[in-house]
Amino acid sequence: MGLSTQELNVDVLVVCEKNSVAKAVASALSGGSYSTMSVAGVQCYRFPVGGRAWVVMGLRGHLMDFNFEGKLNSWSSVNPKELFKAQPVRLVRKEGVQYMEALKALGRGAEEVVLALDADVEGEGIAFEVIEVVKSINPYAEFKRAWFSSIDRDELIAAFNNLRSPNRLLAEKCFARSIIDLTVGASFTRLLTLSVKAVKPAALPKGRFISYGPCQSPTLYFVVQRALEREAFQSQKFYRVVAKLKVDGRVIEAEHAKGRFSSREDAEKAKVKADAAKTAEVAEVKGSKTRRAPPKPLDTIELESLASRHLNMRAKRALDLAEELYRRGFISYPRTETQVYPPSIYERLKAFAAHPDLGQYVRGLLKLGAKPTSGPKDDKAHPPIHPVKAASRIEVEGALGRDAWRLYELVARHFIATFSQPAQLESRRHVFNVGGEKFTFTTLEVAEKGFLAVYPYDQPREVAHLNVKPGDVLPVLAVEVREGETEPPPFVSESELLKLMEKWGIGTDATMQDHIQTNIDRGYMYIEAKRCIPTELGRQLIVQLEKHVPEVVRPEVRGMMERQLARIASGEEGMESVISKAKEYFLAQYEKLEKSIDEVAKEVADVASKSIAEVEGRKRAGRRGFGKPKKKGFRNTGFWRRPTPPSRPP
Repeated sequence: MGLSTQELNVDVLVVCEKNSVAKAVASALSGGSYSTMSVAGVQCYRFPVGGRAWVVMGLRGHLMDFNFEGKLNSWSSVNPKELFKAQPVRLVRKEGVQYMEALKALGRGAEEVVLALDADVEGEGIAFEVIEVVKSINPYAEFKRAWFSSIDRDELIAAFNNLRSPNRLLAEKCFARSIIDLTVGASFTRLLTLSVKAVKPAALPKGRFISYGPCQSPTLYFVVQRALEREAFQSQKFYRVVAKLKVDGRVIEAEHAKGRFSSREDAEKAKVKADAAKTAEVAEVKGSKTRRAPPKPLDTIELESLASRHLNMRAKRALDLAEELYRRGFISYPRTETQVYPPSIYERLKAFAAHPDLGQYVRGLLKLGAKPTSGPKDDKAHPPIHPVKAASRIEVEGALGRDAWRLYELVARHFIATFSQPAQLESRRHVFNVGGEKFTFTTLEVAEKGFLAVYPYDQPREVAHLNVKPGDVLPVLAVEVREGETEPPPFVSESELLKLMEKWGIGTDATMQDHIQTNIDRGYMYIEAKRCIPTELGRQLIVQLEKHVPEVVRPEVRGMMERQLARIASGEEGMESVISKAKEYFLAQYEKLEKSIDEVAKEVADVASKSIAEVEGRKRAGRRGFGKPKKKGFRNTGFWRRPTPPSRPP
């Protein structure tokens, strides 16, 4: 049963991003001695500290979204270009209402509010939403910021002993990005949708629209460009000459030293010459050793990339699980761009010395005084992703399921591997003389495992060495000519797509997987066998936009915008100035698209209905790579400007 406002007595209010973090914070600060209570349906944790009443509560992410007011949400009566002149307002999310009521009730009498939100740009944005809510009913409250990268007890206590001021510049960067993306996305989406419907009313089923997004569309651009490269690829035939040799009871296939022949005639000549010989002489055995370095510390994009490549796990799924592992105290904060560990990291490594599976290996590292690798990236905010707790499979799987364990194990083994020695690989190239024609066969063995002993994900495909030396003679079992064709480049993988997005600054480490998912939700692409494949609608949309307004889909533009947003956080340029410049730039692109919109709309409309039907069929069939659409809604809380329902196409 919830407490009434009169029953609340709060001196210090601590606000976290999720309930699980709130519970961990309460446990750390109270030594486990806290009581629970419900305020407006929100579970809170209460305990005394030095004679003051502390209450900790958790939110569910952002309390508010930016949107347009009143008549501006009418697609049919407002020219989309007008949105560039409008000032978006913040409206309360439907799911945020009860949390705002709880904030008001608890913050009304609080002397101090500690903002213990996630330590990143989005977290700072939420922090200033909380400040706005509490200030509306308690202008005298003092606000402080707790900055931490894990919910480890000692780190939480240290964070609360070193509170800082909230960073308005980081919050303004968050808000500016939201305003720009809303304005640009909404205006282009309405122009495209209304124009397609005008050309062919039946092209879009009710509720469907043609969407554009400043990050969504450049992400799709990468996928479509690879598909177009595949379409343009001209396959060519080639021929390989292979000799089957017997070595100590083992049959190997040595390939002609020339590699691929462009003509069958030349390949057949080599085959005839080699086929006449019944034996092969070992002409040369040349060995070489290579050093494979252990991995660099783990940042967000690399975690998503590795999860896709090694665990066949979608990037969004991986980050969602990583956040749950963080909130349950298993790993550090998973949104980071850093590849340099802090000095205190050795304590995390020592914790694994008693681990049932990894302990023996870690004890060996500790005896050697192992030093970790490091990478070039360091945002000075959070450490690389690493395990905070040396957890067992039973512990992680019991709390969060099998996929969470697989991801945790990847993080843990990657972390330990960064302290490990390089692996030593030995390859040997064998050259055989077969009737005057040279053939080669290469073997590879791991000479020293190094980090591969704990990190099997990078294990190379081994081919055992041959026990031969120059001058040895081997029987030839057969010589064959094999025909093949050059293959087009593969569709871009999700792992590769993330790397491209990172390179060009498309989105942030926190949002990249969301932009991929948005394209899937809109029916512009799907993922199959780890490959991103555009639908005909997605392909045509990008082809037409690139033809007429390439600036809105090519990745350079979004990268430029992100650099401008970074100027807000650094204090080099004001929020309003950056927003104004972005609107001015995209308004020019909008007007450029207007001039050719009829042609664009016709081409998109011609494929829209069929493509959408195919997408819906895939969803009904339960094919992988399609997600559920997100629900959005707003509601008035009394002191923000009157909200309107979510904007929908007519």
